[in-house]
Amino acid sequence: MTTLYTKETLEENPTLLQAWEREVFTRFSEKLSSKQALFPCIPATQGFALNQLRYGFLRDIRTDESAQDLKELLTRYTKISRSTGKYASLIVFAETPEDAVKTYKVEDYYTLFWKTLNTLAQEDEKEWPMHIPKDANDPSWEFCFHGERYFMYCATPAHKRRQSRSFPCVMLAITPRWVLETFNATKQKSQRVQESIRKRLVAYDSIEPHQDLNVYGTENNYEWKQYFLPDDETSHAKCPFEHLWKEKHSK
Repeated sequence: MTTLYTKETLEENPTLLQAWEREVFTRFSEKLSSKQALFPCIPATQGFALNQLRYGFLRDIRTDESAQDLKELLTRYTKISRSTGKYASLIVFAETPEDAVKTYKVEDYYTLFWKTLNTLAQEDEKEWPMHIPKDANDPSWEFCFHGERYFMYCATPAHKRRQSRSFPCVMLAITPRWVLETFNATKQKSQRVQESIRKRLVAYDSIEPHQDLNVYGTENNYEWKQYFLPDDETSHAKCPFEHLWKEKHSK
């Protein structure tokens, strides 16, 4: 059975976790709380400090069971997210065995990531929100699950130059759209936050911020491109979600 944890629960009861789970949670805590290398995502660091994030763990990311675990976690999280605070996010750590860490490239993780999102969409028990386009190449499109809009973030062991997307195991940060709308409430506030995040990115990564990073709703912005950034300057032209989603709903 999948479980949602708070930071306090994990810190006070480390025996609840397997060895790999304790290790990656410790690494995450260090990454989000470091005063020397400031993690670029300001809402995430605030959510961590205020204990407003929730955490979950998945089985081997390469298996169908892993996607089923995520479905259970995200279904539960959707029901309670609004009670956790204005910096809410679900942080999910997926078991990534050593053989995958040693051999998988960024593109391999990219394929796994989109396979997982396709599984979530195909098995979603609620209909896709009427006001959200079903075409990922529409600037207003974003991933939806259980009636909620989410921004998806993926970090992997294969990312090296983008330390902001690097982690010892596959890690997902799933943020409700209403959280991000708080930071973009006004144009001035949105610009201030984006400038601060960009400044931190420049200092954190050994490569320039990716060209696909943008603000939801602006012209030529595509949310799906930001979910999983390459470790170089390349950009994917076709969203892997669109074809499989249409395939499901054309039957």
